[in-house]
Amino acid sequence: MQIKTASIDSLILYFKEEINEEVLEEVLSTYEALKKFPHIIDLTPSYSSILIHYDTHFYTHTSIQKSIESYLKTYKHNKVTKNTKTIEIPVDYSKGLDLQRVAEFHKLSIEEVIQLHSSTSYRVYAIGFMVGFAYLAKVQSAIATPRLDTPRAKVPKGSVAIADNQSAIYPSDSAGGWNILGFTEFDNFEEFEVGDIVRFIAL
Repeated sequence: MQIKTASIDSLILYFKEEINEEVLEEVLSTYEALKKFPHIIDLTPSYSSILIHYDTHFYTHTSIQKSIESYLKTYKHNKVTKNTKTIEIPVDYSKGLDLQRVAEFHKLSIEEVIQLHSSTSYRVYAIGFMVGFAYLAKVQSAIATPRLDTPRAKVPKGSVAIADNQSAIYPSDSAGGWNILGFTEFDNFEEFEVGDIVRFIAL
């Protein structure tokens, strides 16, 4: 783990730079532990890091780093776990604008693409790009597909899409270059939290 300055009142804890369950669990455990750390204004976990926004009335850059390093040593052998929830999302794959293209790219049938996408349990690794946009991983390698060469000017809200080894749902109309596999009426995007499990249910 490394600690680096991010701004005048924030720093970032960096873990191993990989998208995998082991690193995510370490991020979440540290995130839960830091919730009890005094004079922290905000914490933002993501992939393999945690952004820490702290009160400069109580810490300098040097003192906050030393205090956090010392504090976290007490949690080395006492893992703090975060309760995660499972969110099931119904998907109409008949509305997948790029389903045929993804199938052809991998020399699969449309049914195989749907089965591979909907049979995977995804974890929420980060929330960003826009409010409620959850980055879900990992898409099975058999259907992992690069982004579109030319992004669409408008991707409809509710579009279920993939890009490389991640999946996501567009929480509002937006420009975007992800491959659209289907559509969902799901609208509770504020429910997503880093660490949650997401399952897509084919209609």
